[in-house]
Amino acid sequence: MRLDAHQHFWKYKPSKHSWINEEMKVIRKNFLPDDLIPILKEFEIDGCVAVQADESFYETAFLIDLADEHPEIKAVVGWADLGSDALDKDLDQFSKHKKLKGYREVLQSKPVEYMLRKEFIRGIEKIGKRGYTYDILIFHNQLEAALQFVKKAPEQPFVIDHIAKPNIKLGIWRDWKKEMAPLAERDYISCKLSGMVTEADWKNWKPQDFENYMEIVLEAFGPKRLMFGSDWPVCLVAGEYEQVFDLVDRFTDKLSPSEKRMILGENAANFYGIKE
Repeated sequence: MRLDAHQHFWKYKPSKHSWINEEMKVIRKNFLPDDLIPILKEFEIDGCVAVQADESFYETAFLIDLADEHPEIKAVVGWADLGSDALDKDLDQFSKHKKLKGYREVLQSKPVEYMLRKEFIRGIEKIGKRGYTYDILIFHNQLEAALQFVKKAPEQPFVIDHIAKPNIKLGIWRDWKKEMAPLAERDYISCKLSGMVTEADWKNWKPQDFENYMEIVLEAFGPKRLMFGSDWPVCLVAGEYEQVFDLVDRFTDKLSPSEKRMILGENAANFYGIKE
């Protein structure tokens, strides 16, 4: 099974999607399954994982409804306030939905102390007991705090989104590599080859700009814990779906056929518990 392990859907509203600034105006519109599914078919991708972009219960319900309507949406990563005292009740309202596989918050916009709060760790433990995964969305300068965070929940399946957003535009990688290494040593942590083009020079990037970064995470995590994600439609500010897919597709050509299949879908299916 080939899967896009990371993409988003939304009905654009300026107040709700204020993070989409003027520089990103190309994505100031609706992006829904009928826009993505033909693209997936073009690249022989069997399905996708829809990941939250807005921090609200409406967002989780919206993605679940889309997944129920479209078999190509194989899994949903929703949102919940993991630090809330009402978390159990909040999780209960979505518990019957089998395509809801995990949760995520926009940690990249929060102070590093946020993920280290005892209430947040308690929430991580609660979703873990229910069998949910957790996507870690951070910038490279939050990696040290992320290490402290994951150490507090060693039984929880984690995946690092967008290779932790190193500064690809300036070609900076040494500190990022050093701080990614201890995370990769923990076998309960995976990593998505996603969101890379938006960390590069949007107008002038070249495929070779990403080679070193992909080599580093391949060496660190190995082919069994990497997964392709397009980050569509956010990626469109810097490149078309074809270009984003081609980066990972060409990079994995040097691996064995079985390793390539892992990165292009099998690892995501295993991580999110996707059966079909």
